[in-house]
Amino acid sequence: MATPIRSTRSSRCISQIITKANTSFGRLSFQFSAACDWNELQKSLKLETFISLTNFKHLLSEQLTDRCINIKNLMQIDAGLGQVVATDTSQIPYYLVGDEWIRLPGSLKHITVGPAGIWGVNKDYAIYKYVAGNWVQAAGLLKQLDAGGEQFIVGANMDDTPFCLTRSATVGYKGPGSPLPWTGLPGAVKYYSCGPFGCWAVNKNDDIFLMNCQNNGWSHIGGKLSMIEVATDGSVFGVNSAGQVYTSKPEGTGWSNIPMCMHMGHVTYDLGRLWVVSKSGVTMVCTP
Repeated sequence: MATPIRSTRSSRCISQIITKANTSFGRLSFQFSAACDWNELQKSLKLETFISLTNFKHLLSEQLTDRCINIKNLMQIDAGLGQVVATDTSQIPYYLVGDEWIRLPGSLKHITVGPAGIWGVNKDYAIYKYVAGNWVQAAGLLKQLDAGGEQFIVGANMDDTPFCLTRSATVGYKGPGSPLPWTGLPGAVKYYSCGPFGCWAVNKNDDIFLMNCQNNGWSHIGGKLSMIEVATDGSVFGVNSAGQVYTSKPEGTGWSNIPMCMHMGHVTYDLGRLWVVSKSGVTMVCTP
């Protein structure tokens, strides 16, 4: 008998949580307790008529078939130019096609997509660019990188030193032999992301900074974030140490909280969709 799926949906977000039941007794117990809990929920809501959990699941599936994506154990996600990529807790990279996650070759702990293409880094900090269906290693070592700038790449290394790779080198990189003039920038950052109007970063103390890759100058922005992402339209999103999600305008004039039903660990935004991954590995797709 299949393990039931408990689906939840808010006014803006949809997610699926796959319940774990590792034994036959556990699965059977869950199925009985889920039905009881479901009936108690309907009683507490004082509904005029009740619907069985099975029928509700079928109705909900029909409503969300085209919008609900079932993904488990994602660790990091990035969206840009209509594309979505991700890595899971096993460091397997994926590319989203329709509502299906297509496994990419290799092993990556961080992956990014944007005007500069698809890039990633593995557990040994080696840098790769996705070229013609394969990963081509690039010179240098980074722990995190971002392809959201105007066809240039930025990232941070193991010592929190920020780096920038120019547009010509990024777009023209085909593999060993292509020049890769990484430019070291001042300051110390653990997460670095760029968009069309500037670059944002956070340091080990979760302090937030805004800069332009060309002028090498950081401006401190109020607030605290553990990670930050800039969308290809310039909007800025981030997650703090408490798992709360915030957004700001490109000029950094203030932060607005985006309410979530659980503690989040990673966020990215593109074309009206906010993708968030919880600290427990649940992925949600939110729309305005």
